[in-house]
Amino acid sequence: MNILILGGGGREHSLAWAVLQNPKCDRLVVAPGNAGIAAIADCADLDINDGGTVAGFVEEEAIDFVIIGPEAPLAAGVADRLRDAGILVFGPSQAAAQLEASKAFTKDICAAVNAPTAAYGHFTDAAPARAYVTAQGAPIVVKADGLAAGKGVIIAETVEQAHGAIDDMFGGAFGGAGAEVVIEEFMDGEEASFFVLCDGADVLPIGTAQDHKRVGEGDTGPNTGGMGAYSPAPVLSDAIAERALTEIIRPTMAEMARRGMPYQGVLYAGLMIKDGAPRLVEYNVRFGDPECQVLMMRLGAQAFDLMHAAADGRLAKAQVNWADDHAMTVVMAANGYPGDYEKGAAIGGFDKMPETSSQMVFHAGTKAQGGTLTASGGRVLNITARGSTLQEAAEQAYAMVDAIDFPGGFCRRDIGWRALKS
Repeated sequence: MNILILGGGGREHSLAWAVLQNPKCDRLVVAPGNAGIAAIADCADLDINDGGTVAGFVEEEAIDFVIIGPEAPLAAGVADRLRDAGILVFGPSQAAAQLEASKAFTKDICAAVNAPTAAYGHFTDAAPARAYVTAQGAPIVVKADGLAAGKGVIIAETVEQAHGAIDDMFGGAFGGAGAEVVIEEFMDGEEASFFVLCDGADVLPIGTAQDHKRVGEGDTGPNTGGMGAYSPAPVLSDAIAERALTEIIRPTMAEMARRGMPYQGVLYAGLMIKDGAPRLVEYNVRFGDPECQVLMMRLGAQAFDLMHAAADGRLAKAQVNWADDHAMTVVMAANGYPGDYEKGAAIGGFDKMPETSSQMVFHAGTKAQGGTLTASGGRVLNITARGSTLQEAAEQAYAMVDAIDFPGGFCRRDIGWRALKS
């Protein structure tokens, strides 16, 4: 099969790595890709948010299957345009992608099925939003309603911080994503990620993970797109996962189908877990980044078969074959991230890097300039390792980190600390 993956980050590098292991893959194209992806697949310079452009490329290149990585093309309706052209695609419709593109939409779905989640208010103007915060008190969570590249969530410790976040959002700090704001109850507990595949009718769990959003060690400092992740997440036990399926995910999928927008693709449920009970923090309509990297490391070649089954309506007969293993990814980011960060810093040491089924460096924000690899984004590399225990995976990942020459970058040294201390 000829396969196209849309996207150019660490998530897409790990997807490409897994797909290439499957013998069904004859040719792989990634658009736009990055320097690491270019070493293993063809890269194409496409506007991946333009469904017509993507559909035209698919026809010209005789692509058989399209995997959509990021949320923006999904929210733009690229999957719909491809399906209209008779192209098999992995990713939800524009209507179904509202589960991530609009937090207010998701809250409405949760209310319709009585799914456990945070109490909230939805606002289109700053004054009533500020009044709501004043009445509720702090801590409280302020969210831009739309897509904000994983950065539109402010956990305000004081009413004044919440008011500032509201003013920023309505003032355009997050562009159109902040035109509407959702304000939520602050939920205590431990957060983890639960990933399932859906084909419009059936749901298949494919793994758990826990990521580290805060930039600083001990989960301190501002939120980022993710500084590392590990899988599986011990806090998300089989019993809790089953509760999440029964109380949250399956009712959501049934309600989406009832509304005429059946969900097909991967659904990523961010869950807050306390006293053995899960509550929904948010849905994402694509693989998490960097959670995808640890999931792909553990799934390997079967990831392609599972995604293809979801796209083709065959999940009822699909099965995940898990090894009894663990994986960890450590993000190396450019100095200054998540604020203003440096670009163009040289990166070396790759001649010492293993590339095996247990150790991989997935590129996120890299560019090849001449014979030199340079940093081109905030999150630059995902150093990923797999082991029989989480401790073994961590030791291998950090040994790889230490072998990379990237003076313009940094990483957290405590990825997985919650699970490792227990």
